[in-house]
Amino acid sequence: MEQVPPGKGTTVKVNGRNIAVINVEGTIYATDDSRLHKAASLGTGRLQGEVVTCRAHGWRYDVTTGSTMHVSGYGVASHPAKVVDGKILASVK
Repeated sequence: MEQVPPGKGTTVKVNGRNIAVINVEGTIYATDDSRLHKAASLGTGRLQGEVVTCRAHGWRYDVTTGSTMHVSGYGVASHPAKVVDGKILASVK
């Protein structure tokens, strides 16, 4: 898990899709990387607790669900993720 230390995120490509991988206190979460407004990266956003804030326009997303904090029922896809033998695995459909 050295690739993504606690409190940080990154972007990886899985099956041709950009996925944000975010470490919240040792728990890994994965969402689609492209946020809904202007398609900036969530993997490089500011993380506070379980909320990542897009650096471009300040939209906030719950990394556990992919939902925005602004509009109920609106967000990016969330993907199951876990760490196995020090490697991050995400199930992207």
